[in-house]
Amino acid sequence: MSLRPIALLIGCVSFTSPFAYSAPISFDQAWQVLQQENNSLAAQRSNVERYQHLESATGNLNLPSVSIGANYTRLDTDVTVSGKQLFESTGQHLPNLGPVLNPLLAQIGGITSTISERDIFTSSIRAIWPIFTGGRINAAQSAAEGKKEQAKSELAMETQARFEDLSKYYFSVLLAQEVVQTRQLVEQGLTKHRDNAVKLEQQGQIARVERLQAESALDKATIERKKAEKSLEIAQSALTQILNQTSTVEPADGLFINQNLPEQSLFVERTLATYPGLALLDSKEKQANSLIDAEKGKYYPEVYLYGDYSLHEDDSLASQMKPDWLVGVGVNIPLIENSGRSEQVKAAHSAVSQVRYLKAQAKQDLSVLVQKTYLEAQQAQEEVLGLQSSIELAQENLKLREKAFTQGLSTSTDVVDAQLYVASVQTQKAAASFNYLISLSKLLALSNEMSSFSQYQHNAINVSSL
Repeated sequence: MSLRPIALLIGCVSFTSPFAYSAPISFDQAWQVLQQENNSLAAQRSNVERYQHLESATGNLNLPSVSIGANYTRLDTDVTVSGKQLFESTGQHLPNLGPVLNPLLAQIGGITSTISERDIFTSSIRAIWPIFTGGRINAAQSAAEGKKEQAKSELAMETQARFEDLSKYYFSVLLAQEVVQTRQLVEQGLTKHRDNAVKLEQQGQIARVERLQAESALDKATIERKKAEKSLEIAQSALTQILNQTSTVEPADGLFINQNLPEQSLFVERTLATYPGLALLDSKEKQANSLIDAEKGKYYPEVYLYGDYSLHEDDSLASQMKPDWLVGVGVNIPLIENSGRSEQVKAAHSAVSQVRYLKAQAKQDLSVLVQKTYLEAQQAQEEVLGLQSSIELAQENLKLREKAFTQGLSTSTDVVDAQLYVASVQTQKAAASFNYLISLSKLLALSNEMSSFSQYQHNAINVSSL
């Protein structure tokens, strides 16, 4: 019997955990511990928080931006003006007022005033408030919301994946325990058979080769039992590490199956309604639609309010003439720009189409996956129940072979084969119940019904009691 599920358990990373279970732990308890301790889930939760903060940040795009600025400017010379320059700026020349007043007028025209010194320092508060941006602010806020929803969907998908992983780790330990118990029973049975063979050889009832056959079969059974114990040790180590525990974790549950499952259509409907991968594609579509709105917004003008209030100015004439504050309305109309906005809009439409096609394909794939997993669960159910008669037959055959051997009517090989056949059928039943639980866990994860696992367990048939 190949124990491929146990091979899935190698490769976990160990971390110290504040939880320590000395008593056996149920699957529900293990799931609670994993959700608290798993680092990949913690990373996804941090990612959700990140995009929640980024979404909140986009709310500030509707607010004005206010800043304090300062400027230092150095001119090559002071800015001055004379009386003559002022008079001539009116388009007239100095009048001729006669020999008495002309000297006085010339003296007045020669007076020079400094309007601004060559070193200029100013500071002010500036504010700009966008009041219309062509929908680009709304597009940015919608895109941020889509990214937050994407992060939540990724967290939900990671949670489902970890639930499936835990079911493999947890129930692989139970399968390994069943295999160990089966191998121990085989070893005990072959030990009894070897002892009988020794007695019969001493009594001269069987040949030496029959006794050697019994000893060889026992040695092989011992090897198989040790291999099964090693596989169990690996499985327990992996389960312990995935739960970040410091002491070996012992499962408290057992392998089980359910007599009946809900209708397949219910799993399909629930999966298509709640699967986070579809919600993730919805968020992608929302982001793509936001990109369309943002690119279309480049065709519209920007309208904004602005204002400036002087905080500091020098004592120059220019500063005295300048007003302390100003407010206004600005409009920016794009005529020709180099971002290729028309092609960008087309590209955004293509992105929307791509997401819609992906979503349609994902729904088809999910339907097929749920149907396949459901049929696999049913097949495992039928196998477990159908093997019960084979186990009874194998056990009865073993009793007959053992009795016939003691009477010299059967060979040692017949007894060994009968013993190994009982073990193979029991192992096959345990493996089938393991496969059922893996399929069930996958169905519950896909349909977002992980919390209902305990209900299936409560209404279960214990495999060991069959």
